[in-house]
Amino acid sequence: MHGISRATARSTTRRAALAAAGLTLFSAQAAPDAASDAAAIRAAVDAAVRPMMAKNDIPGMAVGVTVGGKSFVFNYGVASKESGKPVDDRTLFEVGSVSKTFNATFGAKALVEGKLRLSDHPSRFLPALKGHPIDRATLLHLVTYTAGGLTLQVPDAVTDEASLMRYLQQWKPDFAPGEKRRYSNPSIGLFGRAAAAATGRDYADAVEADLLPKLGLRETYLRVPKAAMPDYATGYDKDDRQADAKDVAVRVSPGAFDAESYGIKTTAANLVRFMQLNIDPSGLATTTRQAVEATHVGHFQVDGMTQGLGWEQYPWPVPLAQLQAGNALGRVTTAVKPLDHTPAGPRLFNKTGSTRGFGAYVVFVPTQHIGVVLLGNRSWPIPERVDAAYAILQRLQANEAR
Repeated sequence: MHGISRATARSTTRRAALAAAGLTLFSAQAAPDAASDAAAIRAAVDAAVRPMMAKNDIPGMAVGVTVGGKSFVFNYGVASKESGKPVDDRTLFEVGSVSKTFNATFGAKALVEGKLRLSDHPSRFLPALKGHPIDRATLLHLVTYTAGGLTLQVPDAVTDEASLMRYLQQWKPDFAPGEKRRYSNPSIGLFGRAAAAATGRDYADAVEADLLPKLGLRETYLRVPKAAMPDYATGYDKDDRQADAKDVAVRVSPGAFDAESYGIKTTAANLVRFMQLNIDPSGLATTTRQAVEATHVGHFQVDGMTQGLGWEQYPWPVPLAQLQAGNALGRVTTAVKPLDHTPAGPRLFNKTGSTRGFGAYVVFVPTQHIGVVLLGNRSWPIPERVDAAYAILQRLQANEAR
């Protein structure tokens, strides 16, 4: 089951909501030029996505595309293997670490509002960390994974706020802050927690009540409300304990820094809107616009990738090999070079994300007004996500150049 969103009686209300959010989905019944564009883009998406779904046994996907201010959403497969419910425009996917870009935007908003500085140390807002090695790092180090080598995941022994604080107080750095990058949920998680403390609010409460509404993201959640649960896709993973490795149905479990690191659930249309606002934030209120723009500033060069706030960026055009190499840095400790300014020229921004049962990828080029969102209810290899999105981007750029 796939297709562009259709203007049927059932979807009229849906389209009104999307229009109110500033997002238009084009259908094959649109004007001839739009229909032609949609058909060409759909062909490119089909060619990239269908083989990938088959190879990786992905039950369902939603692919969002933006080009020249126009947006398209293509839905494939099922949101639930058990019920057979197809993926549609309301389907919610877990986006994993793409959530970190929301965290960064939230912190950047506190920055432009004067509630924090990137040069602050976390103990300014979390006094229990004062005098401990973690407090040698700044908020900038935390949000860019350069704090000194925090672990990829929060240790299993951390089960509540008290044990989380003990972990942070007892942590010992492997290197000096700002010397190397080691991708880490606790690192950016602590950044989000400190930013929330700077605003005087709980992180999830602040994001859901303030940031998401200001971005016009009406179907994006940290805590999926009861009314939206029927739209929440089921994720799938292979149970390796079984000889035949059957699928098990999974959704993300609560954990320390979950909201800050991997907690967002959203639709393809909402994530396309977020991507469009990163391409052109001019329609946002001043502080929200400045926050989005702040996430695009490059702070550290990490081999061929520039680390910003949440987003990872590259020169555009970028060779596929360079993009793949940068997206393979997740589990690698890499020396970094501090930057005084973002490298000049057009830039590509991207972020991958995974939970046990879901995979995501967002990539866009603001100067070209093109971008791609991939959402699936199985986690599949990141190199294949990058390959597929890169192929679609190339087609979008060719289409835009016509």
